[in-house]
Amino acid sequence: MSYESAETTEITSEAELRELLGAPMPRALAKERARLHERDREWLSLSPFCLIATSDAEGNCDASPKGDPPGFTKVLDDTTIAVPERPGNRRADGYRNILANPRAGLIYLIPGRGETLRINGRARLVREAPFFDDMVVKGHRPILALVVEIEQIFFHCAKALMRSSLWKPETWEPDALPSHARLVKDTQKTEESVEELERYYGEAYKEKLYKG
Repeated sequence: MSYESAETTEITSEAELRELLGAPMPRALAKERARLHERDREWLSLSPFCLIATSDAEGNCDASPKGDPPGFTKVLDDTTIAVPERPGNRRADGYRNILANPRAGLIYLIPGRGETLRINGRARLVREAPFFDDMVVKGHRPILALVVEIEQIFFHCAKALMRSSLWKPETWEPDALPSHARLVKDTQKTEESVEELERYYGEAYKEKLYKG
């Protein structure tokens, strides 16, 4: 099925966009910084989760989640942070993008807080560094880290998370969709049965979080 509509009106210029949205508030423009403030460091020390956006040389995009105990992102200095890599599916979509286009955008969340911390900058992959010793979790030392040289950092307002009621448990419906095993079986070509997939994504899956 494809989407086509003669009634669709597309925005094709920044002038059209500004006519529709208006100019940003002075506070929104003034909040950008290029160095970590002490409050930024505090936020990073409490954040257990971030999203990392990248694109390749042709502009093909990826957004990947990263999570670990609070404070998993290592602050190296006032303009540099490092995010450890943990065992995953080995697709490395975002990392391959960075090799082609060394830029990244990160959004850090703290459970229960509506605001987010946004960081944009130049990114590179590091396979060994002394600070890896400070990133050990459950005996797992990262085999690589994403190092980001900060060019832009600011706190983003809570409106999106407030509108979504993201942190309100009474709005959660985790069972509205089938189990992940069922989703995998329905959307991928796999020889395993649903029962086998349920076992794979069960307790054994949790035990492999820090095992390669």
